[in-house]
Amino acid sequence: MILPIDRLTLYRDAVRKLKEGDFSISFPNETTSSAFIDFESELLQLAAWLEVRFTEFSKLQEISAEICQGSLLDDVLERIYSTFKQVIPFDRIGCALISNDQQIVKAHWAKTDQPEKIKLAHGYTSPLSGSSLESILHSQQPRILNDLSEYLVTHPNSKSTRLIVAEGIQSSLTCPLIIDAQPVGFLFFSSKQKNTYLDVHQRIFIHIARQVSVLIEKSRLYQHIYELNKQLLDAMQLLKEQSCRDALTQIYHRGAIMEFMQQSLKSGIRKKQPVSVIMADLDHFKTINDTFGHGMGDTVLKSVSHTITAQLRNCDSVGRYGGEEFLIVLGDTDAASALLVAERIRHAIAALQFEHPSGNLTVTISMGISCSDNKNESKDENTLLLQADTALYHAKHSGRNRVSIS
Repeated sequence: MILPIDRLTLYRDAVRKLKEGDFSISFPNETTSSAFIDFESELLQLAAWLEVRFTEFSKLQEISAEICQGSLLDDVLERIYSTFKQVIPFDRIGCALISNDQQIVKAHWAKTDQPEKIKLAHGYTSPLSGSSLESILHSQQPRILNDLSEYLVTHPNSKSTRLIVAEGIQSSLTCPLIIDAQPVGFLFFSSKQKNTYLDVHQRIFIHIARQVSVLIEKSRLYQHIYELNKQLLDAMQLLKEQSCRDALTQIYHRGAIMEFMQQSLKSGIRKKQPVSVIMADLDHFKTINDTFGHGMGDTVLKSVSHTITAQLRNCDSVGRYGGEEFLIVLGDTDAASALLVAERIRHAIAALQFEHPSGNLTVTISMGISCSDNKNESKDENTLLLQADTALYHAKHSGRNRVSIS
């Protein structure tokens, strides 16, 4: 028989193991003292309780570390969806956010293993005042509804419940998200089975509620900043693009098309690919302005610009070089291919028809081509422009409405 002093040593060792996180304690059945038996039973129950709490705490720590990896709101919610099944059962998670004036609850996000069945989707809104969600905020405690069909019978005007039941959901755990007494939204854990949720699930969420709330609010603010920054960058890009455009024709102005040509030449030299330029000039444009007016002249310039653009690839570009002159830059295009492009443009412009009270009008265009093959020789932009302009002069003096290659 083990003496009391030896029994105390066993108890001391058992307590030390518990402190170290080892919950596998046991005692020999060699005492008849009811006091020892009761005490040992309490220790064993304490060990079992601590083991459950320790496991639960460890899982929550893992979950916290995982969801902290997210930055944008939807990323954080995706991480919650992938990690919380370890501690809370669900078939669906939804997140709703409260408006800044605390008047509206808006569904922001939802995920389920059957996304095609989602009916309570992003953008759904409902008033907060007087709703059951408002009472959850007042209690600041998660709410369990383990029979939503029955709840809908007693609350037939709850549209959100009707939608969620239509998805096949039967149980829900609604968790408030509160930061410094300020409500920011809700997380909804939902199950297709009745009687899914227990008090332990409420307690688990309460343990981590503040951290989840802070993460969601931080990610929400971060996403708002991210979206504002994206809008700013888009606006700056649009402004930059607009500043490069000719006000009348909306194609590049002279400075922008020259910069494009320089970049194309640098790329062509680096990649040893040919670059061709086409200098184009509308035939008898002064006569159009003098006969039909400058308004018709503007209409012709806009239509011709659109027609040229429609014949080009995305990697090519056209700019208004002068009044009725256009500069076309073709990357990775030799002189023979540039001739085909120019002829296609010429025919498309000749097919244009313009109506005017003084009579219908057609226009033609003359073009000159120059090319830098960037293998045997590389030409700078001044040389290319001079050669293209010389070829254009030749086309003009050879009868117009034609293409010439330098």
